Amino acid sequence: MIDSEVWYDMISMHRNGMSISAIARCTGRNRRTVRKYIRRGASPPEPKARAKRSSKLDPYKDHIKQRIEEYDLSAVRLLEEIRPMGYAGCYTLVKNYARAVRRTRGIQAVLRYETAPGMQAQVDWGNAGPVEIDGGAGRAYAFAMVLGFSRAKYVEYTLDCRTETFIRCHLNAFAHFGGYTKELLYDNTKNVVLRRALKSSESEWNPLFKDFLHHHGITPRLCRPYRAATKGKIERVIRFEQDNFLKGRQFASLQELNSQALAWIKKVDSRPHGTTGIPPLQRLEEERSKLMLLSDKPPYQIVQEEHRKVSRDCFVSYLGTKYSVPWRFAGREARLLIQDGKMKVEVGGELACEHELRASSGGVVRVREHFAGLYKEVRASNLLVHEKAMTMQSRLRVVPLVEQRPLDVYDQFLGGK
Repeated sequence: MIDSEVWYDMISMHRNGMSISAIARCTGRNRRTVRKYIRRGASPPEPKARAKRSSKLDPYKDHIKQRIEEYDLSAVRLLEEIRPMGYAGCYTLVKNYARAVRRTRGIQAVLRYETAPGMQAQVDWGNAGPVEIDGGAGRAYAFAMVLGFSRAKYVEYTLDCRTETFIRCHLNAFAHFGGYTKELLYDNTKNVVLRRALKSSESEWNPLFKDFLHHHGITPRLCRPYRAATKGKIERVIRFEQDNFLKGRQFASLQELNSQALAWIKKVDSRPHGTTGIPPLQRLEEERSKLMLLSDKPPYQIVQEEHRKVSRDCFVSYLGTKYSVPWRFAGREARLLIQDGKMKVEVGGELACEHELRASSGGVVRVREHFAGLYKEVRASNLLVHEKAMTMQSRLRVVPLVEQRPLDVYDQFLGGK
């Protein structure tokens, strides 16, 4: 089959007196092909419709359309469903057809939700993945908060995901913004809600976090399950932070990581925002007057309690770091009280020692005074053990008894008189 342009060229050449052979050489076509189309006359060739080929997927296309419309299932899930129905084709057929169906659906429209100054902030806290800290790969968690009106952001990294740490990050964010909003929007993390109900007010809240919210007069809001768009502002912050700040960087400590994160946030918030067109730091000045102040409430006290056993070499471990304890408490159960970056170690109701917590995990914090007198004690103990062993050995020593006989007895054995 030739296209119309080639056909017109053949007709024109023939009308100008060129032979069939010459036209064939010019167009690169076979002479019989040239002759056939010249004899066709004044009408260009019309393409013939190809017969539609059947596909192994044809009997299952209606089912696939329906499942995509109802639940937007993945191609893998669709393949799992139609295999028992008799489908014997490959996965690629299902994937390509599902993609074609989705293209015809369009995109669901959403309503952008804007909040008044000081009304709401969105919060997220999740796994940040492996991070290079202290020359090694460690797992970190990213806490992020964004103010709904100004789009001002706060990001902090932690080494654990405890509720006490979650609360501390909130307080740090409030201090960063110069206040806090009346409402906070969350997903369904266990740090906030233990059991989600259809109505947020009927949900079972995390008691410690509920106490924190009540102390500051904050109303919690929960986004709809599996609807990330409900808190789209913070979702964009998390993606932007991971792609543009965290990837490919190394940090000497967790403190350096958070310091660089705040510097990066300040630089980002100084640029015009993609939605508002105004730098978030500029809008924050307007929103700050509507925020509730931390100074209006008594400081919220966060005391985290842990239990550890003091090792034989006189250490307790917390977040991967070993902290020394006075040697006389070796082998005993200890209670750790963590507050404001400090740790108290109590043993049997007695305060054994205090430590400043390290900003990064790993390593050893050894206080020389905790081991004072230990060498003398160990030496005395070893000497006592040695003395006991020697005494026991002397008691177990057996001295053989030798019978005493008169000398004439030996003479008789020798044949003497």
